[in-house]
Amino acid sequence: MRRGSREHILSWTDSRGFYADFLQLVGIPECQPAQGPHWMPQGHAFPEEARLDLCGAELLPGTDCWDSYANWWLAYRPGANTPNWDVALTCTIKEKPGLILVEAKAHEGELDWAGKRLQADATEHSRSNHTQIGLAIAQASEALGTIVPGVSLSHDSHYQLANRIAHSWRLASLNIPVILVYLGFLGDSSVGRPLKSDSHWNSLLQDYFAGVIPEAFVDRWISCGPAEMRIIIRTRPAEGIA
Repeated sequence: MRRGSREHILSWTDSRGFYADFLQLVGIPECQPAQGPHWMPQGHAFPEEARLDLCGAELLPGTDCWDSYANWWLAYRPGANTPNWDVALTCTIKEKPGLILVEAKAHEGELDWAGKRLQADATEHSRSNHTQIGLAIAQASEALGTIVPGVSLSHDSHYQLANRIAHSWRLASLNIPVILVYLGFLGDSSVGRPLKSDSHWNSLLQDYFAGVIPEAFVDRWISCGPAEMRIIIRTRPAEGIA
């Protein structure tokens, strides 16, 4: 059976101790449990991934920034998509309601180095969104580059990475602190070249991040105005793997 990161996420979020285990894995003192925590997905019975423009207000009651957030990314919203997060989980970050957002991988081939694709027969709405997304990523890149020189986000290369970082920045600029976790599931040989160890995952990400974000960007708090963001790297044994 092909497994991969999606299956491991669902198996883990099925477990009774998931929330506490997850915060322990993150292991950042400024990140504490939320009152009445929420997360998506919630195992195989509720496998839907979080799209924050649709579920943000449910995850973080009392926040009203979601139209602004979606309009920053999309020029034409009907039928269009925003990032689907492998896990979105609420917590308290530096005494503010915040989010932990997860990009999970289980093998080397899951890292996507490509730019954003635009089909030759794309509709005018799709073309408008493609342009808007490029502008949104450029705005995030410029803002973050003034804090950590060497940030170079674009939708022409490493689009998956660029959009994750850009969205984390945008949320923090809207007063929602964010921890972005690049999570590697170790030891799943059923899909391509598995992630073997902490050092293997860190080495892969060092290559993947090169030219997009500098080493100084990782594992530090970055002020984005009213709130902060942080990108961290973590690993966990793949579910069902001895």
